[in-house]
Amino acid sequence: MKTNIVKNFIVCFLSVIITVTLFVWQNQSITVSEYAYAHDLLEKELDGFKILFLSDLHSEDFDGRLLDKIKALTPDLILLGGDLVDCRHGDPQVSLQFAAACTQIADVYYAPGNHEANMGASYTDFAQDLEQVGVHVLANTGVEIRKGGGSFNLIGLLDQAFPGANAEDVITKLRQDDKCNLLLTHRPERIAEYSGADLILSGHAHGGQIRLPFVGGLIAPGQGFFPQYDAGEYIIGDAVLIVSRGLGNSIFPWRIFNRPEIVSITLSSP
Repeated sequence: MKTNIVKNFIVCFLSVIITVTLFVWQNQSITVSEYAYAHDLLEKELDGFKILFLSDLHSEDFDGRLLDKIKALTPDLILLGGDLVDCRHGDPQVSLQFAAACTQIADVYYAPGNHEANMGASYTDFAQDLEQVGVHVLANTGVEIRKGGGSFNLIGLLDQAFPGANAEDVITKLRQDDKCNLLLTHRPERIAEYSGADLILSGHAHGGQIRLPFVGGLIAPGQGFFPQYDAGEYIIGDAVLIVSRGLGNSIFPWRIFNRPEIVSITLSSP
């Protein structure tokens, strides 16, 4: 009888250890998802141009491992897609130091998310600090990204939680008919408002936080249970939407079957 009790205790103990180890690994083991994107208006000079898209860091630092992976991928451009900070916990200085380190690897552009909007008045200081360390803040603004004789148009949206944010008006104003238009925005569920963009990069959904095998994400902000746009690539008319699973966590502290993700996109001409 005592032997069975000891055996059951050992099995339960080992099960707990394995489960906790798996949870920790899933939250700390960073994966890279690679995509290829071609467009008729991308010139030959942009063949092989590599963009790294990072979203929803939520003040996580990964003890330098994230930066090591970014360096190893040798990007031409780094895009930060919102929720770089977490308004509920964490230190914005961690995110600022991370962003500053990224500028030593490649040009960095950033569009804020809902957590930045929820910072209130302190967001203004945070955005200024980002600019001072070399990050280009796109807040309903656009910029032409060039390499040699090739270029594309990059538009960054304020999250809808900011006062006066209007995606449709901004895209209509900033898109260029003679360029491929890449949109950096936080919320994939507002895809209907992104008409005029060719390649759309979003986060916010955290991959559904918990991913069910053969089903996908369980729940996402703005989309509820079993979100339509939780992770990966979607063809929306003539546009391509890529949704990052993100990197950090917010209210719910665990990722389940949903490792932190770097999105790597390689551009090419037709």
